[in-house]
Amino acid sequence: MNILQFTALAAEGQEIVNEADSAKVILKSMAEEFSKDPNKFLVGLGQQAIDFGLKILAAFAIYIIGAWIIKKIKIVLKKFFEKRGSEPTLTSFVTSLVTITLTVLLIIITISALGINTTSFAAILAAGGMAIGMALSGTVQNFAGGLMILLFKPFKVGDYIKAQGYEGFVTEVTIVSTKIRTYANSIIVLPNGALFNGNIDNFSNKPLHRISWNVSIAYGSDTAKAREVILDFLAKDERILNSETPGAADPAVHVNKLNDSSVDLIVYAWVNVGDFWPVTYAINEKIYCELPKNGIQFPFPQLDVHLVKPSLD
Repeated sequence: MNILQFTALAAEGQEIVNEADSAKVILKSMAEEFSKDPNKFLVGLGQQAIDFGLKILAAFAIYIIGAWIIKKIKIVLKKFFEKRGSEPTLTSFVTSLVTITLTVLLIIITISALGINTTSFAAILAAGGMAIGMALSGTVQNFAGGLMILLFKPFKVGDYIKAQGYEGFVTEVTIVSTKIRTYANSIIVLPNGALFNGNIDNFSNKPLHRISWNVSIAYGSDTAKAREVILDFLAKDERILNSETPGAADPAVHVNKLNDSSVDLIVYAWVNVGDFWPVTYAINEKIYCELPKNGIQFPFPQLDVHLVKPSLD
């Protein structure tokens, strides 16, 4: 608790003490009036009782009508989210938040209708809310991140995503966290605050995906022959798409980089999302087996050393 919160709570406590002292003064004054003129006091007391009874009836009516309005608002919100096809988690969170907020306001209005000063109550409620908010700042951030994920839908349950250093299938999206299942069948729980503010790679967002392979071959190898061999076994794999498929392109092989010990080729091919990993592993094996059969060798790190014999002159 910081100094501002402590000061506010101390001021509220002093106000409560002052109100208690005022109540003592009122009771003493009532006793004096009763001793002077009992009939007048009882008539006035009866009138006050009637007035207070009317206030109770008014407060009761306000509460009943307010509760009915809140119930209708809750139903309208649910129908609104159902028509938009929103996530059930988002629907539940928003309706609960609106219902709780309106209920607190209704209680304050009802108490005010009884003639009770609600200023102190509202101030204490605000101070308590501030303290809770500061204590739960991380949770509030996750709530906000969950709302953004449920509203903008960068992914949905069943999608394969890569985020926060993890990748896997999304199994559950709640208002504070997201669960993904990896290929090793591990369940990873990611907080929505960090998840939404970070990079999200959604592999399932599009039906097609491009795979790339980096292939290093030894200097002196025939790059044209290597290209021919690679394109040949890519063309024989029925899972690999070509330009006849909308959104895809023909497989391609390019010289990507001339390294110290190797010539690096980059290989591109388009596949359906569901074939991404099977094709990746199958072509890795094809590259390893087929290139050496066709005289294309893989490099090893090497260093050329030149010895110069010093002159004896």
